[in-house]
Amino acid sequence: MAILVGTASWTDKTLIESGAFYPPGCNTPEARLRYYASVFPVVEVDSSYYAMPSATNSALWVERTPEGFVFDLKAFRLFTGHQTEPKFFPKDLQKELPDTGKKNLYYKDVPPPIVEELWSRFFEALRPLHDAGKLGAVLFQFPHWVTAVPKSIAHVEHCAERMHPLLTAFEFRHESWFNDKNRESTLAMERERGIVHVIVDAPEGVTKRAHTVWEVTSPELAIVRLHGRNVSTWSGAESAAERFNYEYGDDELRELARPIAEIADRSANIHVTFNNCYRDVAQRNAGTMMEILDATRDSA
Repeated sequence: MAILVGTASWTDKTLIESGAFYPPGCNTPEARLRYYASVFPVVEVDSSYYAMPSATNSALWVERTPEGFVFDLKAFRLFTGHQTEPKFFPKDLQKELPDTGKKNLYYKDVPPPIVEELWSRFFEALRPLHDAGKLGAVLFQFPHWVTAVPKSIAHVEHCAERMHPLLTAFEFRHESWFNDKNRESTLAMERERGIVHVIVDAPEGVTKRAHTVWEVTSPELAIVRLHGRNVSTWSGAESAAERFNYEYGDDELRELARPIAEIADRSANIHVTFNNCYRDVAQRNAGTMMEILDATRDSA
């Protein structure tokens, strides 16, 4: 059993501009990743959500990180049901897209041959990470309008099938997936398909989030994603940095460390990812959580 703690980005604009995490002179993409990987053992790639990843970048990430370092990588936004502007598609495929007269395209709008090509390219982009043993899970973050109805369930299961045999994680943002009616069926679906259930910490009493469910559905991995608890900005922030601008206090981190330690024997690996990416807040919280978990293990 290994508990790896990291953050949801090493390239966040506010992190770089803060000058609070990277040492002086650490001002290139290569230098930043090398430094980050000297501090934390895992990172989540979010750029792959906004645009298709590339095998070239994956190979560079492999080269710039030590043995044992792990990348969790977010799935491309089209796959998860998010609206996607044509400019975010690979340039050579943009001219093949249908003219819907709308600003955004959804998965259902894209011709099957292009969808097939996107899945193929996505897999190829991950190959260097997978072959080097540095690919953790591919994270599908489904938006709040993807609800637990038959049509959405079919798409979610379709994504699971397309990603096989790679380790895949699902994070749901609508409460219907884990309400009293659907909780057990959602967990059963994840277990049956070997999907990693993402345990979410986020503000209480807000919309656009699912319930926090401390369950493990894969013997290989469990993921805990910590989004902060900023109620005032969760639904109305103009930017991700504003939305996740929240620093966990030490008492809150100790409170979270307890259930993390409790699920540690149910899966071979636990990834604890701080997504409160504002300046160096996520990095500081991740560092403190590592210390708390180390102390917990030492006293066990």
